[in-house]
Amino acid sequence: WLHLFRTPPSSVLPGAVFAVRSSAAMERVGRISKHVTVGVDAQPLSANATAVAESPIMAKLKGKIAALAKERVALKAELLKAGETKIQDVTVEMCINGARSMMTMVTETSDLDAAKGIAYRGMSLFECNKVLPKAPGGECALPEAAFWLLLTGEVPTDDEVKALTAELHTRSGVPQNVITTLNSLPKDTHPMTQLSIAMLALQKDSKFAAKYNEGMKKGEYWEVALEDCLDLVAKMPVVATAIYRRTFKDGVVPAYNSKLDWAGNFAAMLGVNDSEEFKECTRLYLMLHADHEGGNVSAHTTHLVGSALSDPYYSWAAGLCGLAGPLHGLANQECLGWLLEVQKELGNQKVTKEFIVDYVEKTLKAGKVVPGFGHAVLRQPDPRYMLEREFALKHCKDDPLFHLVDACYHAIPPTLEKTGKVKNPFPNVDAHSGQLMYFYNLKEENFYTVVFAVSRSMGCVAQYVWSRALGLPIERPKSVPLDTLTASTMKK
Repeated sequence: WLHLFRTPPSSVLPGAVFAVRSSAAMERVGRISKHVTVGVDAQPLSANATAVAESPIMAKLKGKIAALAKERVALKAELLKAGETKIQDVTVEMCINGARSMMTMVTETSDLDAAKGIAYRGMSLFECNKVLPKAPGGECALPEAAFWLLLTGEVPTDDEVKALTAELHTRSGVPQNVITTLNSLPKDTHPMTQLSIAMLALQKDSKFAAKYNEGMKKGEYWEVALEDCLDLVAKMPVVATAIYRRTFKDGVVPAYNSKLDWAGNFAAMLGVNDSEEFKECTRLYLMLHADHEGGNVSAHTTHLVGSALSDPYYSWAAGLCGLAGPLHGLANQECLGWLLEVQKELGNQKVTKEFIVDYVEKTLKAGKVVPGFGHAVLRQPDPRYMLEREFALKHCKDDPLFHLVDACYHAIPPTLEKTGKVKNPFPNVDAHSGQLMYFYNLKEENFYTVVFAVSRSMGCVAQYVWSRALGLPIERPKSVPLDTLTASTMKK
């Protein structure tokens, strides 16, 4: 720290040092000044924010987002005219218990209803799985189609999805420095840690960061962000499979197959099951987990970091750290662990409703929770669970682990309801996902959250694009000490 007090070398005059620093400061100010400060309401949504020649599908995608953004920006302006309108009372419980049900964010891509579950742009998951384009001969909606829906608000055509898939394939290359970074990590590093590190390693090539540093108009933010977001989504399966193969297998990653769809290629590259059924299961899983409004930990974290105009890689890397938490993305892994424990306790017995009820009652009496049942928002069975259940009944109904999942589906909700302490006794998607992956030979539980992350990347980056398109500001809620809440309660 002594260098702070040293005088400049005699060959460098103090005035010259000041001049260099002043020059650097002025250059910085000049770059910042290029970020036009006109309000987003008045912004012209430009048709070409990047100098790189873009494909027809990118031009079409940007055109659709721009048209919808123009409408939504105008609506935002009208709403701000009534900005003092009260929409909700904030309670002490909301402040203390994680801001549950507190309406403090804007998320355009999806909405979570307590009774109906998640809706992508107003469409239930049952509708999405029915109307979104599918792979040839397939029955499960393609996640790329859901991505298009989240970005544009429109159900894509088969041709649009094929073109988007081809676009993602062209962007899927992972720089060697990222692979080198991954290979430098101990193999017993948790896969989610490896994934977040890989996202940060990719950040050096962020187009948003580069253009921001050069200076771009606010109206261009979303377009350049979209470029990063498509790059990120395209690379996620490649990075994920590299992590899987180096951590759990021989390190050799099966060849990338651009003739397959985005999810089908991911399933193939994992190298655990080459059946079309597994590809269909992967498509369904990735479509169902793509988005879950903006208040969950990973989406909110991504939005919060992005609100500081951190680029999509920084933002999603932060979101991944939230997704790795036991109360969020790790729940999938924990549910399978619990099912395997129950199966071990069951031994060679045939699973019955009575056995499950007795096991659950013992679990509750021991002060433990039953993973996979209940949800922070939902008050009905999770539609994601029900769609996975439909898939399992058709493709793996004879699987012993599915028999256990099925018995839990019938026995646990009434058992939890009987306690009078559970607002939602129904199963959520985590209670089923692990069984499907385990059935298709993806048995490494520590990897399950990475699969979740491959899916959720689509929703979080779609939200990022829309936050920039709407010109949403940096997020800065007010926090208070308990004494402030105490004083508020004393006034009543």
